[in-house]
Amino acid sequence: MRHGRVLTVGLLGGSFNPAHGAHRAISLLALEALGLDEVWWLVSPGNPLKPRGGMASLRARMASARKAARRAPIRVTAIERELGTRYTVDTLRKLQARYPRIRFIWLMGSDNLAQFHRWRDWRVISRQTPIAVVARPGYIGEAFGSPAMAWLRPFVRPASQRKSWTKWRLPALVHLRFRPDPRSATLLRQKAPLWHRSYAHVMSRDGLTGRLIPQE
Repeated sequence: MRHGRVLTVGLLGGSFNPAHGAHRAISLLALEALGLDEVWWLVSPGNPLKPRGGMASLRARMASARKAARRAPIRVTAIERELGTRYTVDTLRKLQARYPRIRFIWLMGSDNLAQFHRWRDWRVISRQTPIAVVARPGYIGEAFGSPAMAWLRPFVRPASQRKSWTKWRLPALVHLRFRPDPRSATLLRQKAPLWHRSYAHVMSRDGLTGRLIPQE
């Protein structure tokens, strides 16, 4: 920790299959908007809401994420492997216990907010961690009309309060209004379905643990 000071970290979870410029862009925008010290990309070993078919190896996804995050205050980690978690609610609980001097805020796109009600214990997540939502093209209306948003609406904070998020009483959510970025992993896979082959022999270290990501 820097001189014993509490750090502020945004958590962006996902498959990163592959990571791309939009991940970087929203992370840097959130970093500035929320006054964060760092953003951590939590590269999921296996997203319970996404099919296994078409999912590249963890090593390839980590390598693509490290490339996309280079020279930025972004840590790329697959710490969920070490924590033994698959669900965000469990990951957050264990991260908060492991790093008690870090204040975390969960970053999600409006595409994830649209399906947030399908996440395990999503209300528990909302009560244990503040949430910042970034607009994604094609999902804004669906997100605002979602079951989770109906429950969260009374807890929305004005954007003008975004840098005081560490003082918020939970649940709390803020919408970060950036110009939507159309880039997506789905489009990248359609253009280059064998993208992962270029990372097949790239050795990556976890940005938190320093451990090498093993070949699957």
